[in-house]
Order: sequence, then C-alpha cells, then structure tokens
Amino acid sequence: MPADEAPAPARRANALDLARTVLGIEAQAVAALVDRLDDAFLRAVQLLLDCRGRVVVSGVGKSGHIGRKVAATMASTGTPAIFVHAAEAVHGDLGMITRSDVLVALSYSGETAELLTIVPTLKREGTPLVAITGNAGSSLARHADVHLDVHVEKEACPLNLAPTSSTTAMLALGDALAVACLDARGFGPADFARSHPGGALGRRLLTRVEDVMATGDAIPAVPVSASVMEAIREISRKRLGMTAVLEHDGRVAGIFTDGDLRRLLERGAGVRELAVAEVMTRNPLTIGPDALAAEAAQLIESTRRNQLLVVRDGRLVGALHAHDLTAARVL
Repeated sequence: MPADEAPAPARRANALDLARTVLGIEAQAVAALVDRLDDAFLRAVQLLLDCRGRVVVSGVGKSGHIGRKVAATMASTGTPAIFVHAAEAVHGDLGMITRSDVLVALSYSGETAELLTIVPTLKREGTPLVAITGNAGSSLARHADVHLDVHVEKEACPLNLAPTSSTTAMLALGDALAVACLDARGFGPADFARSHPGGALGRRLLTRVEDVMATGDAIPAVPVSASVMEAIREISRKRLGMTAVLEHDGRVAGIFTDGDLRRLLERGAGVRELAVAEVMTRNPLTIGPDALAAEAAQLIESTRRNQLLVVRDGRLVGALHAHDLTAARVL
C-alpha cells in the first residue's frame, strides 16, 4: 500500500466526517439568511407580483444551474418565469426580455461579465432588476433595483473554492421568493395540479371519483328483498367483491361483500335460507362522485376497506374498488 493511501475503513470514516461537515456548513449558510431577510426581500416579492410579463432568471455557471431551478419552481407555483442564460442573452437572446418583465440576476461575485454586459441595455428599457449576490458592494448589486444578499462565511468545499454553500444559499432564497409569491397569489392545490397535469401530483389533485368509478350496468346492486344467493350471483357477475343493497326507492340500505360472505361461512350459517338484509352491513362507507380520488384512496386506506359506494343525495350512482384507484395511479 502506498504510504499516502489510507486503509479503506479509514477512507470511509473520513468520507462520513467530511460529508457531515459539508452538510453542517451548508445548513449554517441557509440558516444565516433567516436573520438577514428585511424590507429588500419584501420589495423583491412586490416586484415579482407586479410583473406584467415574465420573471426572467439569468446567471452563468453554477449560478446559472441554480437559476434554472428557481425559474422552474416559480413557473410551477403561479409566477410565470423563464431562464435565459446570460451568455446567450449577449448573443441575441436579450430580445426575449422586455420592459414588462423582471430580471432576477444570480451571481455570487456580483461581477459576472455577461450579466454586467446586458444590464445597461435592460436598465435603459426600464426592466426592473433583482440581483442576488454575495457582495453588496458589487457592480451588479449597485445597479439593481433590489439587492438580496446571500453572502456565506465559507464554501463547504475543503479548498473553499467550489461553489457549494453559496449555491445552496441562492437556491434556498429563490425558493423563499417563489413560496412568498405563491402565498400572496393565493395559489392552491387546484392551481398546482393545472401546472402538473402529467405527473403523479396532477393525477392525485385532478382525478375525481366519478372519473374512475363503475357506473350504469357495471354497478353491483340488489334490492333489499334479495336473498344472499342472489347477492352472491351479483357479486360474481360484477367482479367488484361486493354488491350494494338498495331500498325500494333506490336509496342505499347497505352493502354485502366477499368478507361478509366469508364470515357467514366461518360461522357455518346456511346461506341459501338467508335474506341479504339479515346479513348486510348497514350504513356503509360512501363517498360522493365529485370528491377527489385521492380522498377516496385515503378513506380506503384508513378504514382498511377495498370498496366504496358512490352516493349522491342518498342514491347510488357508482361503485369504487381499490383496484380502480391503483389502475388510475392514485393509490
């Protein structure tokens, strides 16, 4: 083993110690922002809320990567935003930014040449500038309408060179801006779902019970006068593991499930002689068709049931099985 190479266990221990140090330094950098927030943050939020165009986030290098994420977070939480790379702006993309927009410029040094090149043009156009830097005396900070300070005591990199704590602080402050705007706009779950229609979040927030329930002839149902054998045949035909039991006026009287049948058989009851009204579960678990499918999933999971009757004004309009929610990727 080379003299300068530590044994594997020692290297693993060093890696864990270093990882804990990195996380501690970055956590301290974010925590330090809390006491630094002041009226400048409120002015920045107001500029974003008053923006009649789009929030344009820009940066270069690691700050550019953070900027992309900040823009994406804003766009998905009710603040129309795009990312424009400062180097591309210098070569033509500056035309994407108008006086109706707000520029959020990210540069830890505050002296990024590409950003400083486009700032004078945008200032002449009247585009408001929010600068996020680690140097309140920098050129970018001096030109800004609002400056937000993300200065960190040190980078988490052992060489104090690679952007680590500084980019984490930038990201956290960008999230704070996005969330503050979200709250001010009254942006809610339905709004969020509209921004995420293709993902799991969108499915959970947009899918309603009526979208996935069995309807019409697919609903298992027997009259309250039916026998247990008739109920069993209905369960077999409809394959939802249960049947609703209806009063003569169509209102729900109860439910009879596979589980109810198993319990009867375990007791040795003679099912052929029984009426379903004698053994059904009265006041069954129900949900409305307009409820979110996510609510139905929560109800099924919390009560450890597999089926729900869907009822409107006391009358049966659908039936729902846990499998329907799984197929819709809600459960």
